[in-house]
Amino acid sequence: MKRNPVSRRSLLATGGAAAVALGVTVPSRPAVATPAEPPVVTPAEAWRRLRNGNHRFVTGHSRHPHQSLADLRRLAAGQHPFAITLGCADSRVAPEVLFDQGLGDLFDNRVAGNIVDDLLLGSIEFAVEEFHSPLIVVLGHERCGAITATIDAIRTGGSAPGHIGTIVEGLRPVVAPVLGQPGDVVDNAVRANVRAQVRALTVRSPIIAERVHEGALTVVGARYDLDNGRVTLVD
Repeated sequence: MKRNPVSRRSLLATGGAAAVALGVTVPSRPAVATPAEPPVVTPAEAWRRLRNGNHRFVTGHSRHPHQSLADLRRLAAGQHPFAITLGCADSRVAPEVLFDQGLGDLFDNRVAGNIVDDLLLGSIEFAVEEFHSPLIVVLGHERCGAITATIDAIRTGGSAPGHIGTIVEGLRPVVAPVLGQPGDVVDNAVRANVRAQVRALTVRSPIIAERVHEGALTVVGARYDLDNGRVTLVD
C-alpha cells in the first residue's frame, strides 16, 4: 500500500500529538510572571527605564520582561503603562522591542510618519487622563519611508496614490522648510518632524499642556537608528 508523504507543515502541526503518542516528554516553559519593578512616578524615572531597556537591546541583553502568560493574566484586570509612545508604523520600530519592555508597560500609538492628527491626539489624551503616565515619547526613525515619500512628492511635484497622499500632505509643511539645509535631507526632515510633533502635542492639547505645566508629564522627541538600534533624544 502506497503511503502518502507527510508535508513539513503537517508534521509541525501534528508534532505535539505524535510526541504524546510516542511517549516523548515535550519540555514546556512555565508561565512565570516577571518580578515587579518599582513604580515609575516621575518623567525622569520613565525615561531612565526606557533608556536602560534600549541599552539592553543594543548590547544583546534584552530581558523581554512582562511577556509571560502569567503577566497576561495579571494585567487582564487593568493596565498602568508608565510611558506613552507616538511612533512610526514601520515594522522595524516596535517600541516594546527596542526599549525592551513588555505587556502593560507602554501605551503605543503608531502611524506612518508619527503624525499628530485628531485621532492620535485623542488616543494620547485618553492615556494621559486614564493612566497618568508621566512621559510621552515622539519616536521618529532613520530612513523613514513616509518622510522620503514626502520629499519625493515635493521635489517632483507629483502626488501619492490613494490615502497615502493624506500622510504626504500632513508632513509637507514640516519637510519643505528643511530641504535646503546641509546634511542628509531625510534625516534632517525626520528630526524636524519629531520636533514639530512634540510641539503639536502641547499646543493642540490643553490636557497635555496642563499636566506638562504641573510637572507631572514631559513630552520628549527621540530618533531610532536602524543601523545600530540606539534611541537618542532629539533637541
